[in-house]
This record gives sequence, structure tokens and C-alpha cells, in this order.
Amino acid sequence: MNIILLGPPGAGKGTQAQHLAQSRDMIQLSTGDMLRAAKDSGSEMGQIVADVMARGDLVTDDIVIGLIRERLQGDKRGGVIFDGFPRTLAQADALDNLLTEQGETLDAVIELRVDDDTLVQRIVGRAEEAKAAGQAVRADDNADSVRQRLMEYYKKTAPLIGYYHAKGKLVPVDGLGGIDAVKADIEAALDR
Repeated sequence: MNIILLGPPGAGKGTQAQHLAQSRDMIQLSTGDMLRAAKDSGSEMGQIVADVMARGDLVTDDIVIGLIRERLQGDKRGGVIFDGFPRTLAQADALDNLLTEQGETLDAVIELRVDDDTLVQRIVGRAEEAKAAGQAVRADDNADSVRQRLMEYYKKTAPLIGYYHAKGKLVPVDGLGGIDAVKADIEAALDR
């Protein structure tokens, strides 16, 4: 089973992807983690990523798709969870082409729905808890920056909701519940 976890920053995609990776023996493909690992790997693709990042440039879609292609050629166990990818319609098309090329299909797109005010409170609250515990926090985990990140999500990523709905792959899940409630809803959606 291959799935995408879709939702705005702070919706809980990473937490739910970790749960699914454990409960269903799936591979979690987080593009951020993949880019960091590639940069440190010393491979040819890793050197390209390191050079782009060293210049402060954004990594191109072609590079990200190349990393995903490399990873899909290995053991896929119970399937793949795409966490943080795709983020644009062009990336969605590229992922569809890649999966077809690999003889794979996309089974579901889980959309974690959470309202903006709750997201802002969630992210800022986590940052404040981390600061109080002496942990490092992202510099942009404040209300204004979170709202800006949400605006970027709505501009670039939210169109994927209609895209996957039209393909019959979209499964909306209420992301406002507790972690266990959201897990249960996702599991139920995948078992339909």
C-alpha cells in the first residue's frame, strides 16, 4: 500500500506517518529526512544535494524525484508513506509518473483537516513547551510565521486536495482529535 499524508504544517503528518510505519511495516519517506541523509551519504546524488544546499538554493523537483526513485528501488516492505511530498501539482504528476514507471500505484491520500487557529495554537504551544524544557525550537515557530507558512501551503499544496479528489484517492480525516483518535480514523480509512 502506498499513501500520501497531506495537510498543513502542524497537522500531525509526521506523527501519524511514524505510527503507520510501525503498525503496517511501511517505509516513511520524508523528503526533508531524505535530503539530509543524501547530503551526508557521499553518493553522487548526495553531492548534488550538498552543493545545492551549500549555495542556499532550493532543491529542484528533479532532485527530489531522483531521491525517491532511488529509495523505491529498495525494500518497500508493507508499502510507502509519502510525508511532505508532493507539495505541488507538478510534483504530484511527477510522483504519479514515477510510481507508474516502478509498477506501483497510489492507494490513498489521507488529508488531515485542522483549522488554522488550532494549528497556530498547536505549533506555538509546542514551541513554548520546548523552550521551557530548554530544547531548541524553530525560529519561525511564532504565530506570524506559522500563518505565513499556512498561506504558502494554501497557495502551493492545497490544490492537491482537488487533484486527488478527482482521482478518487482523497480520504479526509479530522486532524483535530487526539493522536490516538486520529490514528484510529486513519487506520479505519485505510482498511475500507
